[in-house]
Amino acid sequence: MGDQERLHDLRKQAHNAGIEGNSKMTEGQLQQALKMVGKGESPQMAKRQAKG
Repeated sequence: MGDQERLHDLRKQAHNAGIEGNSKMTEGQLQQALKMVGKGESPQMAKRQAKG
């Protein structure tokens, strides 16, 4: 899978997890936010922590 495909897939997963407005997040930030949501963190808080 190419980098663009992987990034697109992560963005889709983030959107499905409720992490809105993720278009400017990096691959690492998306992975971190998805991991936090998987552990029970709210999508908004996970996004804020991953970006901060």
